[in-house]
Amino acid sequence: MDIVIRELAVGDENMWRNIDDSFTVDFALVLSSSGGEFKFTVKPITPGYTKSYSEEQFKEAEDEDYSEYIDNSDQIVYLAWAENQVAGRVVLKRNWNKYALVEDIAVDKNYRGHGIGRKLIEQAKRWAKNGGMPGIMLETQSNNVNACKFYKSCGFVIGGLDHYLYQGIYKNSNEIAIFWYLIFE
Repeated sequence: MDIVIRELAVGDENMWRNIDDSFTVDFALVLSSSGGEFKFTVKPITPGYTKSYSEEQFKEAEDEDYSEYIDNSDQIVYLAWAENQVAGRVVLKRNWNKYALVEDIAVDKNYRGHGIGRKLIEQAKRWAKNGGMPGIMLETQSNNVNACKFYKSCGFVIGGLDHYLYQGIYKNSNEIAIFWYLIFE
């Protein structure tokens, strides 16, 4: 499969909104810390369920105008194209702490397993390095196990946790926000 990564351009703003970002939640991370280093194991969740960040409570973020990311040195959107379709995206910005912040990364469910996510991370690394940033940071949840394993395989390490971040959305949530960092040497 031929995959092309390119910047968001005028006219692309709505082409990537149909990405199916859903995933099955049937495992969660069990996190521990020793000597300043976080580690995790995986435990099953029953019953499993499907989660999507395009759900109703996230509609305001989905409706955001990304045209301001075009030709902006402090923020950018890259689209992954496969078979003449948008198959993935990564939204980046220069964060207040000088790191490149991945605001969003998604690969359409139908295109996972073809290296698109890795190509998006590689493009994010190039953008951050070219911008003189010391690394990349992002956040995901303890119940997005495949994403966590993917970030670890890309060289990210866990820098911190937040047990309360998602309780504003889901009052009895057991989700833990995990902050991942890829620090350039």
